[in-house]
This record gives sequence, C-alpha cells and structure tokens, in this order.
Amino acid sequence: GGGEPAPEEDVCRRAVEVGDSSRGTRGKVVRPSRRREMARKLVDRRGLSIRLACEIFGISETCYRYQAKLSDDNALIADWLVRLTHNQRNWGFGLCFLFLRNVKGYRWNHKRVYRIYRELELNLRIKPKKRIVRETPEPLAEPSAANDIWSMDFMHDTLSDGRSFRLFNLIDDFNREGLDITVDHSLPAQRVIRALDQVIEWRGKPRAIRCDNGPEYISGALTEWAERQQVRLEYIQPGKPQQNAYIERYNRTVRYDWLAQYRFDSVEQVQNYATRWLWTYNHERPNMGIGGITPKQKLAMAA
Repeated sequence: GGGEPAPEEDVCRRAVEVGDSSRGTRGKVVRPSRRREMARKLVDRRGLSIRLACEIFGISETCYRYQAKLSDDNALIADWLVRLTHNQRNWGFGLCFLFLRNVKGYRWNHKRVYRIYRELELNLRIKPKKRIVRETPEPLAEPSAANDIWSMDFMHDTLSDGRSFRLFNLIDDFNREGLDITVDHSLPAQRVIRALDQVIEWRGKPRAIRCDNGPEYISGALTEWAERQQVRLEYIQPGKPQQNAYIERYNRTVRYDWLAQYRFDSVEQVQNYATRWLWTYNHERPNMGIGGITPKQKLAMAA
C-alpha cells in the first residue's frame, strides 16, 4: 500500500525523469549520442535492461548497440581541412567542402565533413586584427581669387628609346588653369625657378605655392627665391598627396589625355605637344571640378 517505493521502482522513476528531460519535455534537447551514453551508464550502474533503458531515453536498441567505426578517411578529411584553413585563412566550411567535392572529387557527405570541421574547432571565428581608423582628411581649401595659391608637381615618363624625362606642372588652384608644363631630362631647382619667373611675368605673383617635399622644392635656392619674391611655400605632409589634390588630379588628366597615349622620340616633341595641349585644356576642355566650364571661362566670370 502506502509504504516506501522499491529501489528498482525509484531507479525507474528517476530514469524516466532524466529520459524525459533528455528528449526535450523538460530542459534542453540532448543529442542521441549523449542519450545513448546515459542509457549505457544506467544499464551498467543500475542493472536496468537494455530495452527499458532505450525506452526511457527514447532511442532504439540499434542506436544503443552502435559502435563508431574509425575510418582512415576521417584522418584524411581532417588533414585536408587543416591545410586548407591554414593556407586560405578566409575560407569557411562552405568553400572548403566545395573544394574537396568539386575540385578534388571526393564524395564525402557534407555532414561528415562538417562534423570533423567542428571537432577541429575550425568553426570558431578568428578575431580579426584591429584596423587603424583612417583619419578623414580636411577638405582642401578652395581659393577665392586668381593667384591666391598655385600648385606644382613633377611627373615622369620615358621616350621611345627608353630614356626618361620629367614634366614640371604648374596650375592655379582657383580656376584649375594650367600655367606651365616644362619638359626636360633633368629639372633641378634652377629650372623650376626659371619656369616660375616666366609665368610671373605674364600672370602676376601668387600669394603662396603648394608643393610636396621633393628635393627641388626644399632646396635652399627655391626657399631663397620665395623669400625674395615674398611668396609662401606650403609643403604638404609626407605621404599625403591628397593634400595637394588639385595638381594630382591635373596630373591624371595629363597622363590619360595624351602622355600615355603617344610615343615620343625626343623631349622637343613632348614639349611641343604639351604646349598645344595646354591651350586646349585651358580654353576648350570642360572641367568638372569647376562646374563643367573651362578654366578661362571661370577666370573671365571672376573678373
């Protein structure tokens, strides 16, 4: 009647409670392999029958008696996965499996490959390296009048016989007007000064000239010339060509419009073509940076 339950009944009752929770009626769902392990422990330690233990944990007797077979293929799969993820660090499981299936021709099931992939803990996300936040450069100040600030820079190219030559480019930042293109095999600081003096004769003197830190620009000869002319030299920071964006964009136009399209046999040919092109650039070529008009049109509008 109302006495204490028999030990066997208490074992069965507790086993049923554990079995219910393992199947998901209480608590989280436990995998069949884990339930098989729990059933075996119940049989070994409590002497329960295999049939009853399987019924309690909701597995078949076939599942209970299953013994995992070690396969040489598993070692081969693991070896492939380790090598792939080492050589191709950005490959996930999908790419690894498709490589083994479609490229190497192995017919392994994707579940089997993924199980080994997880056992090797290759599914864990690799913490990426911390990227340095790139500072947004300050917008380039746009001059409000002609001769407010000029920009100058060098370009390099080669003749048809392999000899190199340089171009000295000079523009007015206000209307992006090309002021000079000087071409020669060598353009030291004295040649730069001569080109600047020639432009000043017909254009007038600028308030400042923006340039990089090239040896011609930081030379004593040019700095002394700037002091005499009372022209300020504005040097950009090393490695930051965006601070000289107007002349860099102009250099790209020079390169794509004609310099990279033709082969020249001599410096004289390059100089003659550059002079003709410069007139076309200033008078006939619309410039999107100043609203789709030509540099001469903007200069006339500001007069």
